[in-house]
Amino acid sequence: MYFKISKREFLNSLTTVSRAVSTLSPVPLLLGIKIDVTEDAVCLTGSDADISIKKTIRTNSDDYVLQIKETGSVVIKADIILNIVRKMDAEEIEVEMLDGTRTKFSGHSVEQTVSGMNVAEYPRIDFSVPETSFEIEPTTLMKIITQTCFATSDKETRPVLTGVNFKANGNELMCVATDSYRLARKKIELNDAMDFNVTIPAKSLREIGKSSNEITKVLDNNENIRISLNDKKAQFVIGDTLIQTRLIDGSFPETERLIPTEFKNVLTVDARDILNAIDRVSFIRTDGVSIVKLSASENEVVISSRSQEIGSSTENIDVFTFNGDPLTISFSGRYVFDAVQVLGSSSVKFSFSGEMRPFIIQSTDDDSVLQLVLPLRTYS
Repeated sequence: MYFKISKREFLNSLTTVSRAVSTLSPVPLLLGIKIDVTEDAVCLTGSDADISIKKTIRTNSDDYVLQIKETGSVVIKADIILNIVRKMDAEEIEVEMLDGTRTKFSGHSVEQTVSGMNVAEYPRIDFSVPETSFEIEPTTLMKIITQTCFATSDKETRPVLTGVNFKANGNELMCVATDSYRLARKKIELNDAMDFNVTIPAKSLREIGKSSNEITKVLDNNENIRISLNDKKAQFVIGDTLIQTRLIDGSFPETERLIPTEFKNVLTVDARDILNAIDRVSFIRTDGVSIVKLSASENEVVISSRSQEIGSSTENIDVFTFNGDPLTISFSGRYVFDAVQVLGSSSVKFSFSGEMRPFIIQSTDDDSVLQLVLPLRTYS
């Protein structure tokens, strides 16, 4: 194995695949990055068995230098190779396997040698492409991730709630996340009729969301992201980067019946006003939870919070529109703050069906995304 490569491209690619490498893996080989060098490409792979990232660097690019002199493969610990390449004071780096797994990195006046690991012992990862496949715009996928993942559960007692459910029925794709106390739903229109129902770990989706460099490239090239899946795994192909994740077993709860369709009150306010108000009153917490009370009428909206031990906070915000009788409702400040923030809208609509009934939050200019929050009972 012997190749010369631009430091910037090599480091960016190593950083991308290293996100899938666990520092606590019981399998020593999975602490490393696998380097496969063929006649026309260098392929880097990182994995923790649940999520795997493969990055292909091709020789036919005008954006960087890649010259392959000899093919071969090796596995090198991720932290070691990243440290070497990051600190190498050269625009181009030569990588050469000397004997066995001993690998030399050289550039400018620096030369460093490390002991690698035998690639034959690296766990086999099946990167075969699942049959069910569709394309999605990069910005749309990023919105799905941003507007749903935050509502997943962080408790492993119900593993299926730690993921986002992707359910396609015809040309409609519903992406839903819930932790039992709140729910986020994003609706997407597909070009082709599809039929699948899978739950993808939120952790894996967040890793995809971190692929800003790869997503920027496909945006610049006017390309889409290809998603392929079956009942065991899902693949996301972003340019020359492939991210593969296992799916979560188990049936995702039927959430559609939880979403109210009839409302007694509808309130529209400035998104920044309510975010700032909730943020200011949230210093008051009870058992670690910021309980916020919203009192709304046609003339005013009051955001407040109080605690006998800490104090109280009250703030009035402007009303854009309000329909229905005066309403008072309490909720988790963090849940509503998160829901409003991810909508990314200048104004938001709150729809209430009762003081102790779930309420929904939506953007006034995008009905494809819906946020649901359960109210809290207070005795003050």
